[in-house]
Amino acid sequence: MSDLVTQPVSPGRRARVTQEQAEVIATRRVGSYQHLTLVAPGVAELARPGQFVALAVGGESSSTLLRRSFSIHKVSPSGTYGGTVEIVVSAVGAGTRWIASRQAHDLIDVVGPLGRAFPLPTEPVACVLVGGGYGSAPLFWLAAELRARGCHVEMVLGAASEDKLFGVTLARRSSDGVTVTTDDGSAGQRGWVSDVLPEVITSSGAGVVYGCGPMGMLHSITEIASAHGAVAQVAVEESMACGIGICMTCVMPVVGNDGLTRMVRSCVEGPVFRGDRVRWDAFSGSGAHVPPDAVGAPRTGGH
Repeated sequence: MSDLVTQPVSPGRRARVTQEQAEVIATRRVGSYQHLTLVAPGVAELARPGQFVALAVGGESSSTLLRRSFSIHKVSPSGTYGGTVEIVVSAVGAGTRWIASRQAHDLIDVVGPLGRAFPLPTEPVACVLVGGGYGSAPLFWLAAELRARGCHVEMVLGAASEDKLFGVTLARRSSDGVTVTTDDGSAGQRGWVSDVLPEVITSSGAGVVYGCGPMGMLHSITEIASAHGAVAQVAVEESMACGIGICMTCVMPVVGNDGLTRMVRSCVEGPVFRGDRVRWDAFSGSGAHVPPDAVGAPRTGGH
């Protein structure tokens, strides 16, 4: 099935990026998350599903050095206020709390669209879209693009509890079937997305599985997809300090077309990768380490 999927940007081609002072025109609470709509016509015109934006934190005299990165939930290229970009924020630290607290008419400095988008099938094929928590945010836009290409789309949404889910109602409008799981059983089936995914792939005959969420979940869905003859395309959630490939904090081991493992930047070469190319064995609770067989890995025990 791998020949059904094309990458939208070749490795040697530079994608277009813009920087804008975006006005907040709407903000609302959705479960545990904050949903913001920003006027950013340049980003809205260029963005594709799976890409992200990097937002500055603070004002002229209070800004932090590092931006915060968010998957693009949806864009509207034109409208009353011009093109808009929607993001979903989980306020877990000082920076994300500042962004989540923005009100209508506040300005936020936005850089985007960044990263590589989800590759789309070159012909109609059944697809399963799997989201963990607010990692589901970019999948609804992707679902619309896939259905426009004639693809059958199933969605699997999972979270620790009902309030941590995002977009269950929207998923029912965006796909041909929805399965919900929660760790505590407060909504849908009790358990993990990996518990229900095999049946969803089998019943739908899916050839491609798209995922966005925690790294452990992405590892699991990659293994399940491979076992069922499907291709996994996953948007990773590595911490991105700059979002533009300079700081190297988001590097992770990925196998290239030549079979060699290299440490690549998830903000530039990703955030979307083929799941079977990611060296999941190199990840631990603290992030990714350099596999000993990776290109440029430090040598031990000799010269």
